[in-house]
Amino acid sequence: MKPKIFFITGGCGFIGSNFIRYLLENTDVKHIINLDKLTYAGSTSNLKEFNSDSRYIFIEGDITDAKLVYSLFQNHNPDCLVHFAAESHVDRSIDGPDEFINTNIIGTFTLLEESLRYYKSLSKNSVTEFLFHHISTDEVFGSLGKTGSFTENTPYDPSSPYSAAKASSDHLVRAWYRTFGLPVLITNCSNNYGPYQFPEKLIPLMIINCLNEKPLPVYGKGDNIRDWLYVEDHCTAIISVLQNGILGETYNIGGRSEISNLKIVETICDSLDEIHPSISGKSYRELITFVRDRPGHDFRYSIDASKIEKALNWVPDESFETGIRKTIQWYLDHQDWWQEIQEKIYKQERLGAL
Repeated sequence: MKPKIFFITGGCGFIGSNFIRYLLENTDVKHIINLDKLTYAGSTSNLKEFNSDSRYIFIEGDITDAKLVYSLFQNHNPDCLVHFAAESHVDRSIDGPDEFINTNIIGTFTLLEESLRYYKSLSKNSVTEFLFHHISTDEVFGSLGKTGSFTENTPYDPSSPYSAAKASSDHLVRAWYRTFGLPVLITNCSNNYGPYQFPEKLIPLMIINCLNEKPLPVYGKGDNIRDWLYVEDHCTAIISVLQNGILGETYNIGGRSEISNLKIVETICDSLDEIHPSISGKSYRELITFVRDRPGHDFRYSIDASKIEKALNWVPDESFETGIRKTIQWYLDHQDWWQEIQEKIYKQERLGAL
């Protein structure tokens, strides 16, 4: 199917706002209803250029509010729900797991219940025109050693309160498909990066600290490995799954870019040395500081995305080299965006240290 009316949760966050922007700029979408609680990591400023776009409707609210969710279904008649809304920072889940349980589990349950209620109310001609697409993470699979990759059939083995809550939500979505027949799709992505990512995450934190010539904290020895996915590639993958995915199936989405945390930081330093030298004249690498590791820090994630590549003919457009250049340039060009966050919301304090 090719959805026209999108009900999107968490659309003022990092991935959600990039997805909405992609839809409005690159597709013939008819309407987008964006439900977002506007927690610390979500901001209407991420999509302010669309405030006057008649296709875009923003609703501030909580996905655990069943009455609100149901009213949005009734008032807008969406043909798909794309569920981004989640508490997502591992360190914060260590400091305070309760919000992760409430949003990621109870919130997903509420959306499933109201989606099923709406789905059952549709006419026979309309039931084939609704999908529930759940956005999830590769962190649900736990940690890998030096070899191997996560497939869609890898057993779940979450390590943090965040990944455990996301794993729970994945299981709920599958249960509503198998038990109640709700048409669902699930995607598990690797680490995203790109424009509008909240500065607590590794890549924007390192870019901003370089620009401020502050220490670059690297957990442990910096040898933890992640697969990195440019956020716009993630958006095109989601659209491919929505249009051509098989109901009830799960698709892994990866960027073909396995890189250690230390190498990520060094790459950012070297790029900025070239395009934006420090005021001191020193290499940004001199700011690298090794700090005590995160509790339960998974060693390595690796995505096997062969299923989506073969079945849906999707591959990422960006290599890490091209994607990180675009990302660094965006943070250089949008310093007012992240400076406002630093002043009002996030002081770059260490989280999740116990």
